Amino acid sequence: MILLLAMVLGLAAVLLVRPPLGTPARLRRAAGTRFTPAVRAQARGMFARKRRGAGRGAGRARSALPLNLVVQQLAALLKGGRSPARLWEEIWEVYGSSASRTEGLCEGSNAMLASARAAAARGTPVSEAIRRALPSAFPRPDRQARIWSELAACFDIAEASGCPLADVLSRFAAQLEVEDDADAARETALAGPKATVSLLTWLPLMGLGLGIALGVDPLAILLGTPWGLAALAAGTGLTVAGRVWSAKLVAVAAGAGVP
Repeated sequence: MILLLAMVLGLAAVLLVRPPLGTPARLRRAAGTRFTPAVRAQARGMFARKRRGAGRGAGRARSALPLNLVVQQLAALLKGGRSPARLWEEIWEVYGSSASRTEGLCEGSNAMLASARAAAARGTPVSEAIRRALPSAFPRPDRQARIWSELAACFDIAEASGCPLADVLSRFAAQLEVEDDADAARETALAGPKATVSLLTWLPLMGLGLGIALGVDPLAILLGTPWGLAALAAGTGLTVAGRVWSAKLVAVAAGAGVP
C-alpha cells in the first residue's frame, strides 16, 4: 500500500512539473530566430561551412529551419552587393543543393526556393514565380505559405516604390521574429493551464489509489452498489467533459495569434 501511495504521489509531482508537449521545441525554435547585428558575417560563415562540409553528414535527417533566417540572409546578401541571380544561387547552395545537410527547409519551401532561383537565373520577376509555385508547393496553406506570399509582396513593394529591397526584407524578417517571440511567450503562458488540465484528468485515479493505500476499498463501493455506479458514471462523464472543454479552451488560446 505504501508503495502504491508513493507511486501516486510521484505521478502527481511529474504532472505538476512536466512542461507541455512541444513547448521546449517551440522555445528552442523561437530562440533560434534571434539575429545579431553581424548577420552578414553569419551568412558568409554559413556559406563557408556549407562548402567545407559538403561531403559530411550523409544519411542524417534534415531538421526544418525558420524562414526568418532565410529572409534575413537574403537581406544581408543584398547589402553585400549580390546580384539577384547570384543571391538566390547562394541561398540554394546552402539550403537546397545538398540532401546531406542536417538542417534545411521543408519540402514545400525547397520547391519555392527552386522556383525563385530559376526565375532569377532567367531574369524574370521572382515574385511572379513564387506566386505560381505556391499552390503546388503548399496544397494546404500554412504559415510558411503565408511567409512566401508576403516575401513575394516585398519584392513587388520594393520594385513599385523604389525602396531598397534589402531594407524591406530586413523589416519583414524583424516582423517574423516578433511573431515567433509572441508564439513562444504564448506557449510559456499556457504551460500552467496545460499542466492543470493533465493534473485534473489524473486526479480521480489518484484519489482511488490514495483510498486503497489508506485501507478503504473504493472499487467495491463504486462497482458494487447502485449509488456507487451512479457516482462512477457521473464522475466519468464530468471528467471527460471537463477534459474536452479545458483542452478546447487551451487550444483556442494557443491559436489566438495565428493568422
